[in-house]
Amino acid sequence: MAKITPFTAVRPVRDKTHLICSRPFYTYSKSQLKSKLESNPYSFLHVINPEFDKSDRTIPNSTERFQSIRTKYQDFKNKKFLVTDEKSIFYLYRQTTSYGVFTGIIAGASVKDYQENRIKKHENTIDKRKKVFKKYLDTCNFHAEPVLLAYEPSNKINEIILSESSQRPEYKFTTTDKKSHELWLINSSDKIQELIREFENINNIYIADGHHRIASSSLFQKSNPNQEKGNYFLSLLIDQNDLKIFEFNRIVKNIGGLSKNEFLENLEDCFKIENLKNHRSPGSKSEVCIYIENSWYLLKVKDAAIKSDIKSSLNSQMVSDLILKKVLNIENLSSNTNIEYVKGNQAINFLTKRVDQNVGSLGIELYPHNIEEITSIADIGENMPPKSTWIEPKLRSGLTIYEY
Repeated sequence: MAKITPFTAVRPVRDKTHLICSRPFYTYSKSQLKSKLESNPYSFLHVINPEFDKSDRTIPNSTERFQSIRTKYQDFKNKKFLVTDEKSIFYLYRQTTSYGVFTGIIAGASVKDYQENRIKKHENTIDKRKKVFKKYLDTCNFHAEPVLLAYEPSNKINEIILSESSQRPEYKFTTTDKKSHELWLINSSDKIQELIREFENINNIYIADGHHRIASSSLFQKSNPNQEKGNYFLSLLIDQNDLKIFEFNRIVKNIGGLSKNEFLENLEDCFKIENLKNHRSPGSKSEVCIYIENSWYLLKVKDAAIKSDIKSSLNSQMVSDLILKKVLNIENLSSNTNIEYVKGNQAINFLTKRVDQNVGSLGIELYPHNIEEITSIADIGENMPPKSTWIEPKLRSGLTIYEY
């Protein structure tokens, strides 16, 4: 049984919502970030980057930097850019994109459910990143970007969502990435209790995005056991069948001095190789495409090259085991600086341009995972390789803020 709780959100004033809410800061290039900060004084990016226009900056990820974030956040509240709801409620969020419509419940999810594996992970976390995020929570005392959680389908929850979304939304705005956003307030006591009961009937919740955020929330809770709000973390819960899962492609910056022919010869032990006249994406989980020296190749794994267990047959695991590890001697993907990751909803020419600019590099296009692979791996307590999936939707930062 999964436990969720309503909460009192801090959120933008209605007339500035479209200006305040931002994509997560790590999705912006330096030039994009600079442009946003210079052109929009209301952007939540100013909270996350409070020293943008200062010469005497503090050290990134230091307590001093996080204190600056906290101060800027309070400044946004003092200026009434952000306001606090009067009571604890749930929020209904819908995002409309060119590749799908995503609707889910914004709520506090239980840290204990994560600690007791009712909220299941499919990726390993890095201790250093968890500790950084935990320091951030200790100092800033708020979550501005929810963990994306996927739940088993529920007809009753669907009925509640349909009923609530038929009302006029509190917010409705479109952003420059051509996405439409709507937010409804679920403030009926009956509906709140109904949702709580329905989630209690759900046995498994899966982390779709935000493994480090939830892990840091667990560390925060353990060090603050008497703080009630610390028992929950900000989450967006969506029917697992409604997620859009993209692959996460790889760029190997240096293939270790191998020539193209030497590299291809080394692949022949595990793959059948086809030289492609024109690019085409992998057509199944047993295929991978590589780009090297202005040429595309289709790799189809040989049956004898992989084990029959669920993890070994994953497309991303196949790439890790049979290309990166076996041929290029790259093992620790979590910290290896020779690997760059490119999200699968980005045009493929981004990958090819990066490879063309770097002599001796390699592009790898993967086949996207499906939700059944993710849940199966989570159910058996295994993990996918780092950066195996890019999952949509991504909620805007600063839309609903959970304070500790």
